[in-house]
Amino acid sequence: MVEKFLEQTTFTSQEDFIKNLKIKIPENFNFGYDIVDAWAAEEPDKKALLWTNDKGEHIQYTYADLKKYTDMTASYFQSLGIGHGDMVMLILKRRYEFWYSIIALHKLGAVVIPATHLLTKKDIVYRCNAADIKMIVAAGEDVITKHIIDAMPDCPSVKKLVSVGPDIPEGFEDFHKGIEKAAPFVKPEHPNTNEDTSLMYFTSGTTGEPKMVAHDFTYPLGHIVTASFWHNLHRDSLHLTIADTGWGKAVWGKLYGQMIAGANIFVYDHEKFTPADILGKIQDYHITSLCAPPIYRFLIKEDISKYDLSSLEYCTTAGEALNYSVYETFKKITGIRLMEGFGQTETTLTLGTFPWMEPKPGSMGVPNPQYDIDLLTHDGRSAEDGEQGQIVIRTDRGKPLGLFKEYYRASELTEDAWHDGIYYTGDVAWRDEDGYFWFVGRADDVIKSSGYRIGPFEVESALMTHPAVVECAITGVPDEIRGQVVKATIVLSKTFKGKEGPELVKELQDHVKRVTAPYKYPRVIEFVEELPKTISGKIRRVEIREKDK
Repeated sequence: MVEKFLEQTTFTSQEDFIKNLKIKIPENFNFGYDIVDAWAAEEPDKKALLWTNDKGEHIQYTYADLKKYTDMTASYFQSLGIGHGDMVMLILKRRYEFWYSIIALHKLGAVVIPATHLLTKKDIVYRCNAADIKMIVAAGEDVITKHIIDAMPDCPSVKKLVSVGPDIPEGFEDFHKGIEKAAPFVKPEHPNTNEDTSLMYFTSGTTGEPKMVAHDFTYPLGHIVTASFWHNLHRDSLHLTIADTGWGKAVWGKLYGQMIAGANIFVYDHEKFTPADILGKIQDYHITSLCAPPIYRFLIKEDISKYDLSSLEYCTTAGEALNYSVYETFKKITGIRLMEGFGQTETTLTLGTFPWMEPKPGSMGVPNPQYDIDLLTHDGRSAEDGEQGQIVIRTDRGKPLGLFKEYYRASELTEDAWHDGIYYTGDVAWRDEDGYFWFVGRADDVIKSSGYRIGPFEVESALMTHPAVVECAITGVPDEIRGQVVKATIVLSKTFKGKEGPELVKELQDHVKRVTAPYKYPRVIEFVEELPKTISGKIRRVEIREKDK
């Protein structure tokens, strides 16, 4: 399938990749018809999705199955009044109905808004009114449906509520009865254009209310690089990305690029992350490819010798810089190099460590050639090697495949981030002499102290190597002499609780001086029970800074 969209499908070097990566974009591309239904027509028995859960159930879907169920779902949604441009929010955890629903909504030309099951009444009200959501499809669990029901009096745009079970509360349609009774699906005459909005995510809002990131119908094609050349997938891969469907990482690793590459997608529907369970699934199902947030440090603490991980061929990670010791330990145990990457809700993979490269643990890798990436200093220059700058995407020659359309209904926010032919990611990094990028922190979070520019991420990484530290946040606090000084807000591990005091403060400061450049050490340390966070678990450093003004 991937060869339909690439002029060249294999690459031997970064130079080859930069020169010859060319992705062909069909007119009026629709992932439902042009990928899922195309596979069903060409190879109906090809494995597409292997769904399992923590109750011992498993279902292997072929592309013929996916076409059948997504057509049934599309017809059912049509009967509920859903069509082109309608906004539908999916709160489905890792239930297989998520795949039925998102593909069906693509087939209808509707707009999919995946959402986390952690939303409260307030969150749901905000989202429904911000986007004029017309329908919500949710897992039928009391903790989810109660928040939805409580929100409805303040959500006038919502016309239909659907539950996939196990419970169907009053006021909710029954998803499974609905799709079983649905009439044969008739494809809309004109489902979409390439420029129509197909997918929208509410970002986590570390500095304010969540923004609505809108993507067009070509966005799945932007993930060809994610799956084929970062995950390094092939048609015989069984790939697991650890992510809930409420977050952007799910379509990065559990849908678009993986199906285009022809991989079989492994889904583990579970309530609580347990490293031993993940290792057991890799062993029992012979998973070949794993992409995960920074959980490898938990996996290597298990007795891996108890598990047969010989099926693993390739592993990737993103979300925070990889600790060198974790990289080395995992490689020693499995023989596999962990390959890092970087991107945003607004993009696909923008920086990555690709198969033909030697990874540098802690580096995000090099630019994906579908984007024109640069580093801009605070005075607007292109940064030299070794110099910090904000990661930007140049768009003066047109919008690159995979970059978002806009922040929906927020033209001033779009203009603030994307103007004069440049999209500003808000992330600061530096580039080494080999072209590898190294993350520093969010532009708003960078601390300016005595002429130094200090990224919170590198100080946090240093602190996290001390056994006393469970979590930490680095911020700048005003200082008359230095302008700002580094402050660490720290959550202590159980064994160090009760030991707060000058001795531990000095021990942590000295530890940072040993691990990283001494000028970066935190001159102020505060111990807290928990850090302020967004609903997606990102630390709200802005809240800490506001308290310290």
